Amino acid sequence: MTDATNSYVQELINLYSKHKDAEFARWSNNYFRNQFDFLGIRTPIRRKLTKQFIKEIGLPPKEELKDVIFMLWDLPEREYQKAALDIIEKAKKDLTKEDVSWLASLIVKKSWWDTVDVLSPHIVGYMFSKHGELIPSFADQWIEDENIWLQRSAILYQLKYKDKTDEERLFRYILRRADSDEFFVQKAIGWLLREYAKTRPESVRSFIANHSLKPLSKREALKHL
Repeated sequence: MTDATNSYVQELINLYSKHKDAEFARWSNNYFRNQFDFLGIRTPIRRKLTKQFIKEIGLPPKEELKDVIFMLWDLPEREYQKAALDIIEKAKKDLTKEDVSWLASLIVKKSWWDTVDVLSPHIVGYMFSKHGELIPSFADQWIEDENIWLQRSAILYQLKYKDKTDEERLFRYILRRADSDEFFVQKAIGWLLREYAKTRPESVRSFIANHSLKPLSKREALKHL
């Protein structure tokens, strides 16, 4: 860990610390079932602060990006994990396929929908669209894993693919976990089908008609059909 890495993270900590809100922190803690600590910075304010920070300080150099992200991920307050995701989003065009392993490791650390639902479709999904050869080594393994956040990530990485969706893989993943009793897996299935229906409504209607899905998944999938 270099002095530059520590300095970069400390600058962000100093900025965020000036905008703490104890009342909103308590609300956030309750909303997230007491799983995380919070500074109490509302999302629009946090995004504005991070944008300001990146404009003034810049993104971490590529060789320091991973260490910066891991340092932010290790901080107790949830806003720092969100800041890490904002930074990755800004830097993702410079990432290589060698970065996917450490990006994927974030899915199973401090896991909840608020980080996974950025990591999967917006970051890992973006990387898979550039490096499709990685999908068998990652997503195909995730859907078989017992970790529900990896299962959710496998389902959601194609969320933004539209007409580039690998329909066979999408439906195969869904059927693999269609009988799951996990809320976050059922919800992911419904969300993905609802989104894909905007591109291929008849394919989604046919799939739902010919396969048994949990009520939550089916209800979510059919919302706009």
